[in-house]
Amino acid sequence: MHAQASNAYLEYLLGPTTKMLFEFVKEMPKPETRVRMDLSSLLGPLFFTWVIIQLFPVVLISLVYEKEHRLRIMMKMHGLGDGPYWMISYAYFLAISSIYMLCFVVFGSFVGLNFFNLNDYSIQFVFYFLYINLQISLAFLVADLFSNVKTATGAAIIFMELYPGFSLYRGLYEFSEYAFTGNYMGTDGMRWKDLTDSNNGMTEVLIIMAVEWVVVLGVAYYADQVRSSGKDPLFFLRRPQKGLSSSSRKPSLQRDGSKVCVQMEKLDVEQEREKVKQLLAEPSTSHSVICNHLKKIYPGRDGNPEKFAVRDLSLALPQGECFGMLGPNGAGKTSFINMMTGLIKPSSGTAYVQGLDIRTDMDRIYTSMGVCPQHDLLWENLTGREHLLFYGRLKNLKGSSLTQAVEESLKSVNLFNGGVADKQAGKYSGGMKRRLSVAISLIGDPKVVYMDEPSTGLDPASRNLLWNVVKRAKQNRAIILTTHSMEEAEHLCDRLGIFVDGSLQCVGNPKELKARYGGSYVFTMTTSENHEQEVENLVHHLSPNATKIYQISGTQKFELPKHEIRIADVFQAVENAKSRFSVQAWGLADTTLEDVFIKVARGARAFTKLS
Repeated sequence: MHAQASNAYLEYLLGPTTKMLFEFVKEMPKPETRVRMDLSSLLGPLFFTWVIIQLFPVVLISLVYEKEHRLRIMMKMHGLGDGPYWMISYAYFLAISSIYMLCFVVFGSFVGLNFFNLNDYSIQFVFYFLYINLQISLAFLVADLFSNVKTATGAAIIFMELYPGFSLYRGLYEFSEYAFTGNYMGTDGMRWKDLTDSNNGMTEVLIIMAVEWVVVLGVAYYADQVRSSGKDPLFFLRRPQKGLSSSSRKPSLQRDGSKVCVQMEKLDVEQEREKVKQLLAEPSTSHSVICNHLKKIYPGRDGNPEKFAVRDLSLALPQGECFGMLGPNGAGKTSFINMMTGLIKPSSGTAYVQGLDIRTDMDRIYTSMGVCPQHDLLWENLTGREHLLFYGRLKNLKGSSLTQAVEESLKSVNLFNGGVADKQAGKYSGGMKRRLSVAISLIGDPKVVYMDEPSTGLDPASRNLLWNVVKRAKQNRAIILTTHSMEEAEHLCDRLGIFVDGSLQCVGNPKELKARYGGSYVFTMTTSENHEQEVENLVHHLSPNATKIYQISGTQKFELPKHEIRIADVFQAVENAKSRFSVQAWGLADTTLEDVFIKVARGARAFTKLS
């Protein structure tokens, strides 16, 4: 009725040909309808932002874990360069993140969320791909700031609470806006053609994330090279040096300046220094390690003076030699090992390993180096066999050669039988971990091996087994070994060096050192207290310059200069004494390596105090 009246009025005003069409006009009143509200599209930007950003702490904690347990530097010492490490780690985290995001999108699509179904999947793929790469790059950068997993975990959680994920939130907001509109209007969500819309910010987001990804990844790699690898901040501007250049062959004229260096001018130490000069003047391949005036000084802090950890060390080690480093705690042994393995940079001087300079060529040195650190650096969730397979591959072992090398290594350290090889290292005893660390240091036939107290925590049987492994291994390589066991040093080492206060006090084989610093016998006799004076008279009759070093309850010890006595005279004197009084026990012992160590250490410390 209303339509007919309206058309009649229009014909009256505009003519008989005018007509209004009402085909699409519904009758009033119309039935009630409900507006379709898509909560996933509305709440998506808030909820999904947190779901995606959960990947950040996972990547960060994994990177910091390897740093805290020094697994990264352990891998580097065995030949894994920075480039391959970054590529492998990055690819692993990218694969994990991609699978995570794929499951996230597939599940959302499966349950029918328009947030995923209506927007073009190819745009979603590009957006998520760019963001997870940016997030991984940021984790690599932030990992340089932490050295402890607990600290990194707390910081990552706080970071997630404070960091709004601007680019992520903006992109998800655009997706949700188009999904909500498409659902409400019955059309599609975001398509590639929509990126040209002036009201759409997705184009800017994609460009920003792509640029930021590249920049953050580059800065993270640079920071890693400067901080973790110890390179100069301007390393990319410097040309790499190769081998022993003419300038590096010249012995450093720098001296410690310390009064202790006056004492250093001992014949054996000076001969070693002259030997180094000759080797540097005429380079040869016979010596695997050459240290030239190596020095490490730690700056003073909190009002304390600077610390001389290693003072003007010159040392040459040929192939096939096991060199033992002895010295009290704090003598500089670990600082020396850390410089040789690239953990710290020398303050002055340098060293050459297989002709390569430790200051500039550590990446090449690592390929021919093995390390058994003082503390076991192992993955707790990997088995002993998996450890050796991993490090064997870093040494370019493949196929049957790798399998054979792993089995021989496991057998040599008694970790092959009883299923021990396939047991997780985290369940190993302390001695088993120590043996695994030694096996890792020797796999792949490295030319130089550093062993920092390798037999610590081993029972006598395992220690003897380990000694045999080291003795076989030194045939075609140089081994530098630090130890506090005089028995181990005498059993394994061809030459010994005693360090005190950062200085090399003496160098030589065990017999030479005992002959040089142990020029006396130790005579012990136990009698009743009534005959102590008679024993003392007997000793002074044998050796006028004898010195009493111990006396308690009838037991007395004396040092007898070797040049004053004959062993036959001692036996004769004791037999004569037995006829006059009761001798409960007696003994004559040569100087031990431990006596030499104590004598040298005390003498050096006394000289330092006087200076």
